[in-house]
Amino acid sequence: MQAEFWLERWREGRTGFHRDAPMPLLLQHWPALALPPGSRVLVPLCGKTLDMRWLAEQGHRVLGVELSPLAVAQFFAEQGLTPERHESPLGVHHVAGNIEIIEGDVFALDDATLAGCAAVYDRAAVIALPPPLRARYAREVYGRLPAGSRGLMITLEYPPHEMDGPPFSVDADEVAALFGERWDVDLLEHSDILAAQPTFRENGVTALHTGVHRLQRKPAAARR
Repeated sequence: MQAEFWLERWREGRTGFHRDAPMPLLLQHWPALALPPGSRVLVPLCGKTLDMRWLAEQGHRVLGVELSPLAVAQFFAEQGLTPERHESPLGVHHVAGNIEIIEGDVFALDDATLAGCAAVYDRAAVIALPPPLRARYAREVYGRLPAGSRGLMITLEYPPHEMDGPPFSVDADEVAALFGERWDVDLLEHSDILAAQPTFRENGVTALHTGVHRLQRKPAAARR
């Protein structure tokens, strides 16, 4: 049901979550990961975010994963890129320069693909998933990234009873519960953004914060 929900949003053009510029929180906090140029960065549920272009401009190899063929096509068209395409059991691969987007399911990624990622940038993935899928996502995607890998995760927090997601409210305690066994998690920023989000206010939300979390994968021996 979640997959069809997002596919329908793209088909109907209901993509108000898309930004016409890279996310300011990414620009501000990405240096905290101290990731070497050339590192492969996983961007799950990537849509057509311009954050991928920005990451590529920093010298990283970007691996986006997106279910919607419309989102993938729009990204490359809007960037003036003509990707090479090939198929694999993971989906349809679209490759242009140092940006690759797999048109497929993030849960279908294999061990070899995830093991090759040095980092993950999660701006809209964890908050797009309902609780049961968040636990599966933490286990099956983050859980197979290699020791020493790093992550930057941006979340939203609001009183859950005031709005039905997505986007879902995921607070710092839940991030720690989902990822703390395998990752060191640091909260880099926690900001009140309600005044800048009229749509949330119109929906009756009385408090809204964004959280920026830095993650560092623990060595195997350090895990409980």
